[in-house]
Amino acid sequence: MTDRSSPAILYISYDGMLEPLGQSQVLAYLEMLSDRYPIRLISFEKKEDWCRREEREAVRMRIEAAGIAWIPLRYHKTPTAPATAFDILAGAFVALYQVLRHRIAIVHARSYVAATMALLVKRVTGTKFLFDMRGFWADERIDAGLWPADSRLYRFAKRLEKRFLMAADHVVTLTQASAREIGTFPYLQGRKPAIAVIPTCADLDRFNRVGNARPTPFTFGFVGAAGTWSLFDQVLACFRQLIEVEPEARLLVVNRGEHAFIRERIGASGIDPERIELVTADHREMPLLLSRISAGAAVRRQAYSQIACAPTKLAEYLGCGIPCLANEGIGDVKAILEEAKVGIVLKDFSDEEVRSGMKALVALSREPDIAARCRTAAQRHFSLESGVAAYGEIYDRLAVSRRAGR
Repeated sequence: MTDRSSPAILYISYDGMLEPLGQSQVLAYLEMLSDRYPIRLISFEKKEDWCRREEREAVRMRIEAAGIAWIPLRYHKTPTAPATAFDILAGAFVALYQVLRHRIAIVHARSYVAATMALLVKRVTGTKFLFDMRGFWADERIDAGLWPADSRLYRFAKRLEKRFLMAADHVVTLTQASAREIGTFPYLQGRKPAIAVIPTCADLDRFNRVGNARPTPFTFGFVGAAGTWSLFDQVLACFRQLIEVEPEARLLVVNRGEHAFIRERIGASGIDPERIELVTADHREMPLLLSRISAGAAVRRQAYSQIACAPTKLAEYLGCGIPCLANEGIGDVKAILEEAKVGIVLKDFSDEEVRSGMKALVALSREPDIAARCRTAAQRHFSLESGVAAYGEIYDRLAVSRRAGR
């Protein structure tokens, strides 16, 4: 039962609740937070997702059961800049109405586009602004090659980032590495906002191994997007080396929407496609699929922006008792895996390094207590309950500050 004395929250997400990311990284938190706080949720839903009536109704009922008021808006994709500008204006108008109509105490904005809407609302109403920045979004666009280096778009986005950080009443980031980096920004010296580190968490009641048997034959797993950051060619190179260690090894790839690209890269790799299983799954099916994996790949392309990255798949792998293969330079991943001895971290992708890493990964996966160690590491770093508790503490702190007129 929601406590009527608790602050009312408006959560703005530019990701849709009909997408797996929205369900795992927004709804999962809000369902638990809604026991204590009145929550209204603005999301931007993609047309192709909205057209799936049965799935849409299931999500609507899930949100309604949690007592959350859902305001779904339409996401516009093209032309990119005008479409995003339109969504920002529409979202800001709806958010402003919600704040005024329902006496919202805190606007919680997930990432930069949502933060633009929240900042506009804060300027008008003075409501508290929680900037859940997730990562260094503008720098990701440069590092991914989506924007030219030092382009006008990049400079504009970095100016917005500066405004968000200076105006925010609290900032949430995903990694200790990014929190340290934010602390060095020149414009924040002497006026650094309160910063909390809350990584991408997982519902560890759901993400738990189904059955105790080890997968046979040895199965290497890759989950998620295959383009831009995920180094799928390097995953295939790792699998080639794995076959030298485990001749019967298989690769399970779980992906949504990139199957043509994945098949093309498999063909170019020279690996027998019969060794590789490519499937699509919704979020509910993931724990069962992960239970078929012996070890999982969590490798990403290194870049400045990736110090702020906390891969969701890492929490899900570890929750299911699965050791991980990762590479250096990605958020806090190396520290987490090596401290708990639940993964192998590659220095680079040279043949020698990969060959050594895959041998070590196979050996690690066969240690008698590896599943328990992985589970313990997941509970320590990625528990959904811990993430929810951290957000609750921020909400309460902001509510006290608001009542005190600060």
